[in-house]
Amino acid sequence: MSEVTTVGLDLAKNVFQVHGADGAGHAVVRKKLRRAQVLEFFNQLPPCVVAMEACGGAHYWGREIGKLGHDVRLIPPAYVKPFVKRQKNDAADAEAICEAAVRPSMRFVPVKSEEIQAAAMVFRVRELLIRQRTQIINALRGHCTEFGVIAPKGAMNAKKLIAAVEDEASVLPQAARQVLEDFIGTLSDLEARIGKLDAEIRTRAQDNEMARRLMTIPGIGPLIAMALVTLAPPADNFRRGRDFSAWLGLVPRQHSTGGKQRLGATTRMGERSLRRLLIIGANSVIIKRHVHRDAQPGTWLAALLSRKPTMLVRVALANKMARIVWALMAKSGVYQSPIATA
Repeated sequence: MSEVTTVGLDLAKNVFQVHGADGAGHAVVRKKLRRAQVLEFFNQLPPCVVAMEACGGAHYWGREIGKLGHDVRLIPPAYVKPFVKRQKNDAADAEAICEAAVRPSMRFVPVKSEEIQAAAMVFRVRELLIRQRTQIINALRGHCTEFGVIAPKGAMNAKKLIAAVEDEASVLPQAARQVLEDFIGTLSDLEARIGKLDAEIRTRAQDNEMARRLMTIPGIGPLIAMALVTLAPPADNFRRGRDFSAWLGLVPRQHSTGGKQRLGATTRMGERSLRRLLIIGANSVIIKRHVHRDAQPGTWLAALLSRKPTMLVRVALANKMARIVWALMAKSGVYQSPIATA
C-alpha cells in the first residue's frame, strides 16, 4: 500500500471501484469498496493523489477524502473517456481516471465547498420552478384552446387565460373550470416561490462586492451577477478571457485540418446555465440598444448589428461579455464603456 502514488476512484451509489498505481504507473491496487468502506480505506492509505470524475457526488467525496490528507483532483468525464481501453466497466473506468490524473496537460475541476454548493442550489431550484411554471402555463393554454379560449405566447399573457377561467360567463364548461382552477392555484404558488428566490438573489447580490462590480456591465443584473459569482470557477483557473468564454461554450467549434480553419456553431460546452443567462443578458442590451452607450452608432455592437443576423450578434455579445466578466473577476475594477468612433 505504501507504493501507491495515484488512485483512481470510480464513484457510484453503493459499490465503488479503486485502481491504485505506483510512480511508474504500474497497477498496485484493484478492489471494490462498499460505500461505508471508502473513507476507512483512504484513511489507511498514505497521502497520495486521488482522482475522480467530476459529477454530482464528487465534491462531497473530494471534501471528505481531502480531510484525510490526500491531494484530490476532479476530472471532467469527457477528458477521461479517451483513456478507457476497449470495454467499459467500473474497473476500466477507475484505471482510466488514474491514468488521466497524471497527464501533465490535464485540466481539473476545483472541489466546491459546502457553502458554494448550497448557494448554487438557489439557482438550480429556481430553474426547476421556472420549468414547472412553463409546463403549467402550456397545459393551461392547451386545455383552454380546446374550448376556443386562446391567448398570445409568453408567461405574461397567462393572465388572460386565468381571467377566462375565473369568468363565470366564459365559454368554458363548469367541470373544466373546476379542474383548471387547480392549475391556477399551482401557478400562483410557483410564482410566489420564484419571487421569494429572486428577492433572496437580489439581497445577496447587493451584499457581494464582486457581484456589485459585475452589475456595472450592461446586460448583467443581480441574477446573472450572482450566478457568475456562485457557479463560475475562480478567475485564476483561466489564463485569459477567451479561455473562460470557451469554458462557457460561447466560442465556435473547430473542425480544422491541413492548415485550413473551419469554424462552426458554438461548442455549447461548460456551464449551461451561465451560457443561457449571458445570452439573455446580451439580448436585453440589443432590445434596449437605443439607451445603451455600447450600442450607439459607431460602436462595435452597432456595426455588428448592421451586417449580421440578430441571433448571431446575441451570441457574439455574450462571448464579449464573458471576457469582460473574466477581466473584472481577475483584475478587479468596474466596467467602463468604450468610446464610440465617428
